[in-house]
Amino acid sequence: MIAKLALEDGCVLTGEAVGARGTRSGEVVFNTAMTGYQEIFTDPSYCGQIVTMTFPLQGNYGINPEDFESEKPSLSGVVLRELPPRPSNFRSTSSLAEFLEAYEVVGLSGVDTRALTRRIRTQGAMRGILSTEITDDLELVARARQVAPMEGANLIAEVARRETGSWTEPLSPRLGDVQPGSGSSAVGRTSETASADVAQGRGGPHVVVIDCGIKRNILRFLVSAGCRVTVVPGLASSGTIRDLQPDGLVVGNGPGDPSAVVSTVETLQSLIGTLPIFGICLGHQLLALALGARTYKLRFGHHGANLPVLRTTTGRVEITSQNHGFAVDAPSLERVGGTPTHINLNDGSLEGFLHQDRQVFAVQYHPEASPGPHDATHLLEHLALVLRNRRPIDLELIS
Repeated sequence: MIAKLALEDGCVLTGEAVGARGTRSGEVVFNTAMTGYQEIFTDPSYCGQIVTMTFPLQGNYGINPEDFESEKPSLSGVVLRELPPRPSNFRSTSSLAEFLEAYEVVGLSGVDTRALTRRIRTQGAMRGILSTEITDDLELVARARQVAPMEGANLIAEVARRETGSWTEPLSPRLGDVQPGSGSSAVGRTSETASADVAQGRGGPHVVVIDCGIKRNILRFLVSAGCRVTVVPGLASSGTIRDLQPDGLVVGNGPGDPSAVVSTVETLQSLIGTLPIFGICLGHQLLALALGARTYKLRFGHHGANLPVLRTTTGRVEITSQNHGFAVDAPSLERVGGTPTHINLNDGSLEGFLHQDRQVFAVQYHPEASPGPHDATHLLEHLALVLRNRRPIDLELIS
């Protein structure tokens, strides 16, 4: 069966249908990661997007539930160059095609994904329609032009949990025994030790995590760092969070336009200055907005596991995993007292900031490395140490 992808600029690609049958719409973006497709496809931050994988071969090591970053995929569709017929991996429980079908994700295979990527890089991320049902090109293009834009989209309610709960699952023992990063003892302990600490009520600092579409590996990393983790919905009130008496607050990743998430920004405004707060990805943007800075839409976003970021405090470059379509305006952040700490070396956009007076630190990329390099895992390790020792957030956390 054939499938078609139509973009708002009139481009139509035809290939082989993979996964579920149907018609899906969303913003078409590309991801440059060579591995980690199942972590990407289960990242809630892709809600409302059709993801094009630039690396030609996808699905060669199959699918296993252990590496999911959420309960199920939230993205609108996937576009691939080549899908192997027989995956090979001792951990695999199903093929990528079976995974897409089981979770009702429409896929397109057998198209020139690098040509599509070049078009997106030139034109910017575009609205699109992916369909196995509609064969008329003109109708598909007309529908693509009617898709709601990502600007102004508040998608947190579609991916965030609805109830408060604890999280006790640590990193996999394969990762927990020998940890990357700075080598601090916080995460150097085995995951079994961290789990025992939590089970016995001595799990170190109590961290409340605001779930805006949080990836599971962020939570696992915090547990393995010895933290006691409580996760609250993205729309939780400041009063609910205060009642939990956290030692620190983490604002996680998520989809959509940060400027549309008004209620969460208001919650953060009432909490900033009362406890240490660390933001990741969307959390980075929401904290900047809560401080009074501005955000803007990137041309085609940052989606991949190979993006270079300069740590301005040390001059060190970290290769990072990223997934976002919006960014924080650096001059507006500096006007409200924020200090830029990380810069994207590809386009100069802001990748991290510190507001020492308000005890806020945030990064635009994903330090939990799932998927991706481990260059930035030291941030989560050091955050746990700072909270455990009740030290203030300062430049030492970054350095």
